[in-house]
Amino acid sequence: MISDSNTIALVVGASGIIGSNLAQELLHGGWTTYGLARNPGTDVAGLRPVAADLLDPAGLAAALAEVQPTHVFITSWLRQDTEAENIRVNAGMVRNLLAALSPKGTVRHVALVTGLKHYLGPFDAYAKSGTLPLTPLREEQPRLPLPNFYYAQEDEVYAAARDGFTWSVHRPHTVIGKAVGNQMNMGTTLAVYATICRETGRKFQFPGSAAQWNGLSDVTDARVLAQQLVWAATTDAARNEAFNIVNGDVFRWSWLWPRLAAWFGVEAAGFDGTVRPLEAELAHDAALWREIAERHGLAEPDLNRLASPWHTDLDLGRPLEVMTDMTKSRKRGFLVYQSTEDSFFDLFEQLRADRLIP
Repeated sequence: MISDSNTIALVVGASGIIGSNLAQELLHGGWTTYGLARNPGTDVAGLRPVAADLLDPAGLAAALAEVQPTHVFITSWLRQDTEAENIRVNAGMVRNLLAALSPKGTVRHVALVTGLKHYLGPFDAYAKSGTLPLTPLREEQPRLPLPNFYYAQEDEVYAAARDGFTWSVHRPHTVIGKAVGNQMNMGTTLAVYATICRETGRKFQFPGSAAQWNGLSDVTDARVLAQQLVWAATTDAARNEAFNIVNGDVFRWSWLWPRLAAWFGVEAAGFDGTVRPLEAELAHDAALWREIAERHGLAEPDLNRLASPWHTDLDLGRPLEVMTDMTKSRKRGFLVYQSTEDSFFDLFEQLRADRLIP
């Protein structure tokens, strides 16, 4: 959607997978767009960087002194060791941000990106609430009786909405897109793993569970999520609602895994009765990746800035198949669709073009 001259977007977490794709979508639509991060990059042409720490209220207020956004998109979070700390830190970041913006009186809409842990449970109790949720996952399903930082973030937005802005909450599945230094980055993680397999002759071994290998699944292309965020921020029918967001197709990893392997020219190995976590598989490959990067002239020699195996293991090790219902936003007019196979292949081409994989 093309913006009017009075729309000013603030993308919080602009250096991540979601934020960077959203910034590009907004700028393409003619929005004046600010990108807030602790260390904002310059990769997105036209994005106005704002360097700020959401845990520093005074510094945050100073950094936003001249910014008067009409639309705020919160795509940032910080991983902590426990869910209690996740709640304290991540709810605090949302609270500090909205408190800093409140005196301006310019905010019309706040969008918050969370995810399917809304239904599956937090990191330290993942899919362990006692009863596995019914799939496909639907927005009407109630909160779990567990502490969850997603719920705390939502509650901060709801409380701040007394200022009069509308809101939307967006719940993607695994997000596929380019980012460096990101904590939740399956697409790039699998690209790095496949590259290492090709360089060493290892098999491209599926690391997850039988349920994930055999069951139906879906993912979220970061570009599709960006389009839904803009749609919800500018569509009356989407006001004050939570929406799932996935590509719109479903697949089985038993079908997709050999296709990913073929793109890299490596031998695929499927689920063999044992979960084989990528975190252990890649634990000793930092020096190897540095050597690969040097040999091929790659832009990022630090394996830990490209791969997030812990999160890929979390997704692929689930004890249930996970599908996400899109009826709610479809009925309100959001009809974007994306082939998941193409999501991965487009990402791999981009990573190669940017010299992040050979």
